[in-house]
Amino acid sequence: MPDGNAAQREWRVTGMDCGACAAKVRGAVERLPGVADVDVALMAERLRLTLDETQISSESIEKAVRRVGFGIAPKGARPEKPEGGFILPEGAFPDAAEIPEPEEQDAAPPQDMAAPPWYQTAKGRLVLGTGALLAAAWASRLVFPAETSHWAFVLATLIGLVPVAQRAFAMTRAGMPFTIEMLMTIAAGGALVIGEPEEAALVVFLFAVGELLEGVSAGKARDSIRALSKLVPKTARLEADGKTREVPAEKLRVGQVVQVRPGDRVPCDGEVTEGISGVDESPVTGESVPSLKEPGAEVFAGSINAEAVLRVRVTRAAEDNTIARIVRLVQEAESARAPTERFIDRFSRVYMPAVVGVAVLVAIVPPLAFGLAWGDWIYRALALLLIGCPCALVISVPASITSALSTGARNGLLMKGGAVIEAAARTTHVAFDKTGTLTHGKPRVTDVAALTGSEAALLALAAGVESGASHPLGQAICAEAGRRGVDAAAATGGRALPGKGAEASIDGATVSVGSPRLAEERGALSDELRTRVAALEAEGKTVVIVLREDVPLGLIALRDEPRADAAEAVAQLRTLGISSIMLTGDNPRTAQAIADGLGIGHRSELMPEDKVTAIRDLTTEARVMMIGDGINDAPALAAAHVGVAMGSGTDVALETADAAILRNRVTDVAGQIRLARATMANIRQNIAIALGLKAVFLVTTMLGITGLWIAILADTGATVLVTMNALRLLFFRPSGPSEVTGPSARHTSDAVRESASATS
Repeated sequence: MPDGNAAQREWRVTGMDCGACAAKVRGAVERLPGVADVDVALMAERLRLTLDETQISSESIEKAVRRVGFGIAPKGARPEKPEGGFILPEGAFPDAAEIPEPEEQDAAPPQDMAAPPWYQTAKGRLVLGTGALLAAAWASRLVFPAETSHWAFVLATLIGLVPVAQRAFAMTRAGMPFTIEMLMTIAAGGALVIGEPEEAALVVFLFAVGELLEGVSAGKARDSIRALSKLVPKTARLEADGKTREVPAEKLRVGQVVQVRPGDRVPCDGEVTEGISGVDESPVTGESVPSLKEPGAEVFAGSINAEAVLRVRVTRAAEDNTIARIVRLVQEAESARAPTERFIDRFSRVYMPAVVGVAVLVAIVPPLAFGLAWGDWIYRALALLLIGCPCALVISVPASITSALSTGARNGLLMKGGAVIEAAARTTHVAFDKTGTLTHGKPRVTDVAALTGSEAALLALAAGVESGASHPLGQAICAEAGRRGVDAAAATGGRALPGKGAEASIDGATVSVGSPRLAEERGALSDELRTRVAALEAEGKTVVIVLREDVPLGLIALRDEPRADAAEAVAQLRTLGISSIMLTGDNPRTAQAIADGLGIGHRSELMPEDKVTAIRDLTTEARVMMIGDGINDAPALAAAHVGVAMGSGTDVALETADAAILRNRVTDVAGQIRLARATMANIRQNIAIALGLKAVFLVTTMLGITGLWIAILADTGATVLVTMNALRLLFFRPSGPSEVTGPSARHTSDAVRESASATS
């Protein structure tokens, strides 16, 4: 274990094309002294570990990685070109640490390097070179004697095999003898020894082609995640001292004001200070309907201003904006490996040595025990070696997970890694919080009934007690008083009554605004009042009673309307075979009215600890996903198998739960489960492809039906097939067949158009 001198270090590693590459990087460093907690992320090209520099230096870590053929550079530094591998464009995964210091305000924004075409890369040149040599050797057979063409194939094999053999021996020195490079070296070299130079040359060429295709496929898998970071514009129009000037967007500071013209992308997370316009947030949340933005409204970096000029005050620094945090979350999610991935990783460590052992037995047992031809069985053993590489199997899970994370991020669905995806796919029950999840979380006053005096006087007293309240009901009462032009009564000594209401002193008398339970406790709930309360609650309304010196003055009813798509979400979950339940602290009659309208079961009058108990009761017999607002439901979110936070980019929504729904659409819960299930189905397909192809060619090789060049296709071909199959998830659409885009969507769109015409 590292001591107090240990610290976490991070590098960018270039040239990793498949799961086996990541395993090589991990193997190169995890045996070194003073190294612990090694984490290699293939798609993010990240090496992270805990390093005790009293035992080993960071330079030694870098040398160990370079020795096995990969480029490595410290986090934030210019990426290093790997030996014999690809290098992705700089800025593929921007990180907080790469943001320049504020004093570099006038520096030009960094430009992305152009990715070289495949034929200009080392692997591309190897393919072209080995292909040309192979073609020349075949051509020599038509012109020269057989002896000459024989040596042409030998030469083609040796030239193509040299870089492969160099990597193989470098990895052997690093303690990793069982690699595809070593198996290739033995197989091609063995084919030369037994007089099969044509097959050896073809195998070397096909291996080079396979490695090139693996690199291209890995680059495609990274492209969609890389595209997220490009949503934020490079520059911003900063307003200062009455002037507007362009500055790098990554150097904006909290409190500065930027101008966003129609058609521009918003350069920061911020708050609108001036202007009214429709903003397309689909690049961030996946929501296709433009959102109306007025002064005080929140905007996200990467969204597109559609209609009129907006002035936006920066509320988050570049490294903390929504896009940066989504990219960071997707990167980090790669480290949260699914149980299936961990099992395959353990299996692959046994699989390759086992196949090598079988190949040795195939080479020597038949000739020794049964007197069969040595050449035939050595040839079959060499082919068997090529089948033994687990590249396709190792990448089968991370390729699918990465594609799913990218698709989810594009559609406003965030899941923190493979473990969350696997758990979400197994969900059988979904528990919803009511306020802010199934409902908008913004109750409004529907009824004001004064028992004595006027409604205005009743509202004035209630607003005085609730003045400055943070509770949604209190805020709704104050808002209604303001709407009616009623001034709140002057109150002193205000205090909250947890779970019951609030009270304050007005004109020397104690005035309380609270639940019927509070009135019951104080002996103020008459039979007539109880009947009126029950009637309002049966309509799905929440009732508060205003008391002065424990004498009822009247009641106020409020209702928090369900979201337009809540009922559709429950129906979609039912179609997926998933049961739903609503958990709420509201009274039973209100809960019943809301639940009946949505077609969902419910439990009412639950305190936060009661919600945790309810979730734990469910988890004993089911796989439970809990949906809440990510703040007051945190204990229940943690108790569920998967906790999902509803929230448009809030810190809690992105960082505390297992998953988050950015666009506040309840139907996205079903979409998240559909995506998780599609991902697990894709993983099962990949495993079937990887193991199925190897099993088929294992049998055909043992029977002498297929040879070396088919065996190499069984490895590299399977890897490419698995990667391409995983990339299909990039085109998956999590939305259900009948998403709600009716009245609410039309109203929003109309509002945007009306405001645009008013401001133009």
